[in-house]
Amino acid sequence: MGILYVARSAKLSRWASDVGFGKHLYKLGVSDKDPKALAAAGWAGETDWTIVKKESVEDLGEEEAIARVGRKERLIEPRLYPKLKGANGVFRVSAAHVENYVLVARALAGESDRTELKLKPADFALYLMRHAKR
Repeated sequence: MGILYVARSAKLSRWASDVGFGKHLYKLGVSDKDPKALAAAGWAGETDWTIVKKESVEDLGEEEAIARVGRKERLIEPRLYPKLKGANGVFRVSAAHVENYVLVARALAGESDRTELKLKPADFALYLMRHAKR
């Protein structure tokens, strides 16, 4: 049994915004160990990673989860960007896709009020995890 997690780094998001990727960069992964220890060690040369969401999953490998999400969102290729230093599973997530996902989920749950939607990192994490488990 593994743990599916989504992590975020403020420093890497700042870099992504500077190079034209936008500020919504998230790392998706599956680990047998607690992902907090992995986040403390850091990815892509940054050590400010925080685990946004994690969930136990069965029969799901990291490569499979990345491939599933890669069909919907843009995977940042670590070999093309030296800043990533080989970190696999870093995605550029479209805010419009997440907003549509949240609106449809609210409508299906019967909570379709017309309040303004402000996306949080947890919304991005739920979106990525849902697509990884499909």
